[in-house]
Amino acid sequence: MRILAYLDKELKQAIGLLSLGTFLEYFDLFLYVHMAVLLNDLFFPPANEHAQSLLTAFAFCSSFIFRPIGALLFGYIGDTYGRKVTVVITTFMMAITCMIMANAPTYSQIGIAAAWIITACRILQGMSSLGEIVGAQLFLTEATPLPVRFPVVGLIIIFADMGALVAVAIAALATSYGFNWRIAFWIGSGVAIIGSIARTTLRETPEFADAKKRLQNVADRANEDLTNIKKRPFYNQPVNPKTALAYFLISCSGPAFIYFIYFYITSAFKNVFNYNAHQILVHNLFLITFQLVVLSILRTYLSNKIHPLKLLRFVWTITAIFILFLPWLLNHVTCPWHLFLIQANMLVFLPGELPGIPIFFKNFPVFKRFSYTSFLYALARAFIYFITSFGLSYLINYFGYWGLLILMVPVLIGYCYGLKHFINLEKAAGRYPKLTTWEMG
Repeated sequence: MRILAYLDKELKQAIGLLSLGTFLEYFDLFLYVHMAVLLNDLFFPPANEHAQSLLTAFAFCSSFIFRPIGALLFGYIGDTYGRKVTVVITTFMMAITCMIMANAPTYSQIGIAAAWIITACRILQGMSSLGEIVGAQLFLTEATPLPVRFPVVGLIIIFADMGALVAVAIAALATSYGFNWRIAFWIGSGVAIIGSIARTTLRETPEFADAKKRLQNVADRANEDLTNIKKRPFYNQPVNPKTALAYFLISCSGPAFIYFIYFYITSAFKNVFNYNAHQILVHNLFLITFQLVVLSILRTYLSNKIHPLKLLRFVWTITAIFILFLPWLLNHVTCPWHLFLIQANMLVFLPGELPGIPIFFKNFPVFKRFSYTSFLYALARAFIYFITSFGLSYLINYFGYWGLLILMVPVLIGYCYGLKHFINLEKAAGRYPKLTTWEMG
């Protein structure tokens, strides 16, 4: 409750609207992913086991491969017209695609056209979810003061995980108890439409609005066209290439581990321990609940007490040690709970952006912040998910579980480089190892 004392009524309303929108976006995004075992049979041609595994990988990757295109589009909108416009558009896009999927005819009804419709919707959902989560995080980064900026931005990740959690629960109902999956998409689309309308009441972030106002004032005083003013250094402040690379490398780490935890290891429950689709979904339900509580909520809470980059440095250290023993551990798994413990440990010490997101964002110029962060975020995920979903099996087939190190070690080295770069920036600004604003709080 101490956090709420720093927030005015308008900001609390913005947090509520953005959190709810993110919840719906990630519910809609992951509903298909976790129901792929059911929906692929409805919308794609009949296939053998190998082809089905490729379809599952494609259903997952189609939401991420085209995200860089969405990042370019929404980054331009966000940096030109504002953060508010972007989150309204992305929520509306998700609502429309869910509505289409809720009513989409199956393969048995219209043939291969059904597969193209669903694939197009998945691509648009991936693009809109990218604009949604980056837009919401950026909005709150610029609108929320220290010392509560880190936990407030962390709420977006918490609600994204909650959306994924509910999606898994609905998928479990649909695959075991006959719950109509179309109803879930209808509910998601309906609430998303209401959310997009509600978001029109948001005000633009003060930092972006003030920067735009200063730019207009310069144009008025100089009696010049705004287009000419935008050519000046104030608007065209360059992005530090090392900062861009550091953020890209940090953004690569989380997806590599998430795919391995949720998709590769989970397949072992089916192939080795003969889990059926419902058992896998129930297992994932427990796993996502664990992720929500121990990863997202705990790190968000700790970010109000420990410098986020100190927390991430500790996480990296533990993971770097654990990953060296991971192949040996996997080779000695004898029962399902052994795998669950491995998954749980990797989630606790998952190297990712949370809770350092506001620090990463603030080191990009305000008029290029949305464009660069969203594009790098999307590019990292598209790159890593493509490599892991299609390459991880081949590495393990050729080298056994030791092939994991070929992927994970470079990812962790890159993460270390990126983290060190931002720590140096924070030290230069006098905000590391402590933020002076926290000391005042």
